[in-house]
Amino acid sequence: MIATTPTDILQFIADRRAERVDTVLVTLIGIEGGSSRAIGAQMAVAADGRRIGSFSGGCVEDAVAAEALETLGDGWGRVVRYGVGSPYIDVRLPCGGGIDLLFTPRPDPSAISAALAKLAQREEACLSVECDGVVSVPDPTPRAWDGQNLHHTYRPSLQIHALGQGEDLTAFARLGTHFGVKMHALTPDQPTCDDLLREGIETTFLATRNTLPITQSDPWTAFVFLFHGRDWEEKLLPQALALPSFYLGAIGSRRTHAARLAMLEHADVPPEQIGNVRGHIGLIPATRDPATLALSILGEIVADFNTLARWSHWMGEPLVARSNV
Repeated sequence: MIATTPTDILQFIADRRAERVDTVLVTLIGIEGGSSRAIGAQMAVAADGRRIGSFSGGCVEDAVAAEALETLGDGWGRVVRYGVGSPYIDVRLPCGGGIDLLFTPRPDPSAISAALAKLAQREEACLSVECDGVVSVPDPTPRAWDGQNLHHTYRPSLQIHALGQGEDLTAFARLGTHFGVKMHALTPDQPTCDDLLREGIETTFLATRNTLPITQSDPWTAFVFLFHGRDWEEKLLPQALALPSFYLGAIGSRRTHAARLAMLEHADVPPEQIGNVRGHIGLIPATRDPATLALSILGEIVADFNTLARWSHWMGEPLVARSNV
């Protein structure tokens, strides 16, 4: 993991609760001008000074932590402006803007635990956050700050099932794991399988070309086929298309992809499923080394993952997987 996630912040609060250490949840609820974080970004501060999350490159975090500790002492939450229009004239944001932060001391541990339990089941969770506390909300639709509370939605982490062998698969699996993806590698190559397992990456040995050994897939899942030949795609690709996901792509040239689509059509795969297969994948054209290929493909998947989540939130609807059946 290369950076803090929203789930990490909830887990931090739960862990401090287990240690009997009070915490404050801080939420970004308003922006004037520019900001390096989006509405809904959060930070948590413990009574012993530990903290997690950020709202800038280090410009306001010390002031936020100090304010959080004051709210613990006072016993009540508040909204505080930093930057433009703030009473704290010594705290300035380099972007020249202003941010409004909601401080919620001692968030309800049962609500935090309920959210973490949903996320562990790969379901969206939603908390109503206000000055006086947090409450678990069944509807995952987010709602902006209205002067009293906001509904903040937490989504499951990106999950990727990557199928392939050799350096292309190992490079992609390593990069995705370090980025924070819930990575699952599948390979018919035993040395590749052994290497990834030694590194602690979830890996399944593909013993047959006929059966896709995947038991869990959801709207937050992507499939990537990294085989350089189509032998392993013939039976496994149609099975992957039948599972819920937001992305399914396979490497290869445009000619290879045209042959892939013809193969699926010949196998009587429904046209609407065939249309979901991406070929010639990645953001960087004509990659020729495993590391760049991994970066190119992961960048494309993450971009789609973020865009899809933003679209569902703008529409006021929970995210659902594409229809594959």
